[in-house]
Amino acid sequence: MTKHQDIDASLLPEITTTEGSLSQRVHHAMKQAILALDFPPGANLRKAPVCERLGVSRAPVADAIARLASEGLVDVVPQSGTRVSYFSMDEIREGAFLREALELATVAKVTRDLTDDQRKRLSRNMRLQELLIEDDDIPGFYQADEEFHGLLMEFTGFRRLADVSQTVSLQVSRARMLLLPTPGRIAETLAEHRAIFEAISNRDERAAQDAMRAHLGQLMPRIEQLEQQKPQLFNLTPQLQSEAG
Repeated sequence: MTKHQDIDASLLPEITTTEGSLSQRVHHAMKQAILALDFPPGANLRKAPVCERLGVSRAPVADAIARLASEGLVDVVPQSGTRVSYFSMDEIREGAFLREALELATVAKVTRDLTDDQRKRLSRNMRLQELLIEDDDIPGFYQADEEFHGLLMEFTGFRRLADVSQTVSLQVSRARMLLLPTPGRIAETLAEHRAIFEAISNRDERAAQDAMRAHLGQLMPRIEQLEQQKPQLFNLTPQLQSEAG
């Protein structure tokens, strides 16, 4: 029978600086650890180490796990425990499809309606991305990357858009963390962001959509290649499914 490693609860971020109820803060910390791959696919997620690390009782941890399960980030296996979900190519493909539809509509609207202040905020984000590459700060670049796309959605004026996008592309976001350490990928991502930014600044709607489509189009071929290279991170094999049941 295959033995699964336990999560390293020491990698959980602190919850004292986040807002919300205790259950919400615990959920946020655990979700960040999963999305950052600090809790890798297939790892056993035991409550006791989480409680000890965060200084909380079992109740908010159980609530957080239930919410993570509803988001597809953990699997609760009866008589076996809880494990971080493996990657699912079906869910990733669906998330990528939905994300592209939202991003293309977003960039078109922002290009039409861009204000000078919005252009400055995007420009500052671009400079931050460049500095993070110089510092070889991969996690920091990932955050700036997310902020770049978040700013575009904020600029549409649709308040729920960013939340909807995050929900539909949650599995895509987690898979992307595996790709950023790929040699040269961060520099390519920056160049793709710069092409999007320049098209928006020039108020060229078609060029902005083409640049965004090219940027997002890099994702699925790379993830499919990753599935071949690291199959252990993806859906359980039939043998493991049998063992889990």
